[in-house]
This record gives sequence, C-alpha cells and structure tokens, in this order.
Amino acid sequence: MSEKRILKALNSFGLTKNDAVIYIFLAKRGTHKIRDIASVLNLTESNIHKSLKDLLNRKLVKTSSEYPLGFVAVPFEQVIKLIIEVKKEQAKSLQASKEELLSTWRSITEKASSKTFILGQKKKGKELL
Repeated sequence: MSEKRILKALNSFGLTKNDAVIYIFLAKRGTHKIRDIASVLNLTESNIHKSLKDLLNRKLVKTSSEYPLGFVAVPFEQVIKLIIEVKKEQAKSLQASKEELLSTWRSITEKASSKTFILGQKKKGKELL
C-alpha cells in the first residue's frame, strides 16, 4: 500500500495533512519528541503540538514515560479499526435521520416546483423571477 493511500485513509478519518504526516512519521520511526519531529518534518513546534493533541484525542498516538515527553504511534491495525467504527457510527446516524432528511428535501423541492410554475410568465411586461 502506498503512503499516498495511507494519507487518504487518514484524511477520511478527519485528520489534517500535518496530522497524517506526523502519524506516519511516528509509525515509521518510533518514539520522538516534539523538537525532533519539528526538525525532521520542517514544521513549527506549535503546529506539531496542535497535531499531537488531536492525534492523542483520537487515540492514534500515545505518550512515552520519558522526560521530555515522547510520542509514539499506535499500530496501524488499531487505526483501521477506529476508522471502521467511526464510519459505522456515521452510517447509523445517517440511517436514523434518513426520514427527516427526505421529508425536509421533499418540502424544499415542492416549494421550488411551485415557484417554477410562475417562472417565465410575464406580469405587466416584466418577467417574474
């Protein structure tokens, strides 16, 4: 699997490009500190910190017990499981709101079709919009 495909999968999980690049870096190279990641990836430490916070919240990286704090990626198999769970939850949510969404859509399109009836007709020499 190419790295580009991995990036796409991570993006589908909602990761930013920086988040995905940092995850892949840690997965390939093991535990690293913010300063080291910033140096190798040519990103600012504040950008690295922001991305690591998001990756920690998503449970895609863990912290080491060292000081200063190091970060390590969880195995990609766990990431795939997390992505699958998120997609399943999204599908359940869409299924649960299906009827409401369809009803709203019908309401919108019915209003639009009733307005379409008068489009093109002229009133006192002016076209109706």
